[in-house]
Amino acid sequence: MSARPTAARLARAVLQQLWLAGVRAVALSPGSRSAPLAIALYAAERAGDLRLHVRVDERSAGFLALGLALGSGAPVAVVTTSGTAVGNLLPAVMEAHHAGRRVVVLSADRPARLRGTGANQTTRQAGIFGSFAPCHDLAQDAPDAVVAEAVTAAVRAFGPTQLNLQFDGDLLPSSAEPDTWWTRPTAQRPPADGVLGLGRAGVATGPAGPAGAAVRSGPYPVPGGEVLPEGPRTVVVAGDDAGPQARLLAEAGSWPLLAEPTSGARTGDRALRTYRLLLATPLRDEVQRVVVVGHPTLSRPVMGLIGDPGLEVLAVRGRSGVATDPGRVARHLDVVPTAATADPPGWFERWKRADGRLAARIDEEQDRTRPTGLTTARVVAAAVGPATTLVVGSSSPGRDLDVMADPWPPREHRFVVGNRGLAGIDGTTSTAVGVALGRSGATRSLALMGDLTFIHDSNGLLIPRGDRRPALTIVVVSDDGGSIFATLEQGDLRYAAAFERVFATPHGTDIEVLCRARHTAYERVTELDRLAEVLREPQAGLKVVEVPVPREGRRAEAARLRRLATTLPL
Repeated sequence: MSARPTAARLARAVLQQLWLAGVRAVALSPGSRSAPLAIALYAAERAGDLRLHVRVDERSAGFLALGLALGSGAPVAVVTTSGTAVGNLLPAVMEAHHAGRRVVVLSADRPARLRGTGANQTTRQAGIFGSFAPCHDLAQDAPDAVVAEAVTAAVRAFGPTQLNLQFDGDLLPSSAEPDTWWTRPTAQRPPADGVLGLGRAGVATGPAGPAGAAVRSGPYPVPGGEVLPEGPRTVVVAGDDAGPQARLLAEAGSWPLLAEPTSGARTGDRALRTYRLLLATPLRDEVQRVVVVGHPTLSRPVMGLIGDPGLEVLAVRGRSGVATDPGRVARHLDVVPTAATADPPGWFERWKRADGRLAARIDEEQDRTRPTGLTTARVVAAAVGPATTLVVGSSSPGRDLDVMADPWPPREHRFVVGNRGLAGIDGTTSTAVGVALGRSGATRSLALMGDLTFIHDSNGLLIPRGDRRPALTIVVVSDDGGSIFATLEQGDLRYAAAFERVFATPHGTDIEVLCRARHTAYERVTELDRLAEVLREPQAGLKVVEVPVPREGRRAEAARLRRLATTLPL
């Protein structure tokens, strides 16, 4: 660097390079060692150059940054001080790695000479995320070119990156004038989205290749690759973040589309609502070829299908670079294939008829006198109109939505997403807040999650005064515990003695009181019609809607759904 290498100068240089790369949102958890970054970010927001989001909990800040990146399609930075603060970002970094989200960790550190000396709040934090995020360990006197190279690598990565900044000496700028703490850079570079493409929230962009060649210009797999011949009875599986190309492939081949709610492909007339239950019928035995796009994770029947060594399985790499192939039986593709021609309609029509009949059977069986997990999911799905955002929590609500949500009309810009990279319940509230803040064009923002998921990240509601609050309605399906375990092996009666204590974990939390402590609007809804009304009301800010549902009978309910499918006339 040409000027004296101060902490303030390194912080400003890194932030200026991030701004040039298209970063316009930063999450910050306050701390002492990160003061050079914090004060420059304050000045940058004051100048109108970016949006700063302050959170007291680093774990929530990490998932907020993840949600902002997911909602905006742009890279987002998150700032922490040194020590354990950095470690609190690990869950969000892991999710960002497996989902291929561009989150840039700015971890403040002490100079390298203090590592291993017992100095306060000093540990070996450079590279703390291991294989989940590459690390650039920047000393305070790092040349401008080194800083620019590290930032460029971070914003172009298909996943998270750590920039570990060694601040030494005085942490604050010498001047008390905010106008001197930040200067908008004048140099130009292509914005990050111009390099990487917009993902499924937009149209992939990037450099053109040879005439007729498919170019993977962004994190989303583009069409134009292998041409699939007519013949084998084919289904298209669209997992999380598959995007509309999965739908277009199914339409071109006249194939059944087995699309999860967060796939971005559960639209159009090829998508089937009850596909996972239909995989228990003889239709499953007739499948000969499976094309996997995105990251399917919701159901064991689908996992069994795509891991069947007796089938031809083709799996397309997602934005993380990984093709979902848990059985290691698939041939991996870099781009979504195309269909040589549409198959005769009989194959798809049999699936479509069965789907319609089974969906009608399921709807007829539902108890409309009080909300359940399934009927609540049905009402929420119906509230997802054009340009609506829905963040779906892991565990039971996502699976209920998968059974109850009719495919939506295509090309209406719905944005249904969730943390499906590792499918944990961590940070879901913070992610939902970030998505709502990041996707500025949404007509309405909703979230659907269970009570354990909500409570696990209740700090996501802890938004300091002066910070922007989202227009977001969070529907909490509240059954006082973990009902999903009742549908798994541990829900068998043989383990009943231990079930409540170590799996269901009833907590007795008063969600209304919790919301009041976080200055968040709250309503308890016990009727489905009222839930539908609430989800149509104008959104004035952040609101939690608790929907009490019964936990007993979930295992029997799952068995009834399977029985409805297996007794379905085909």
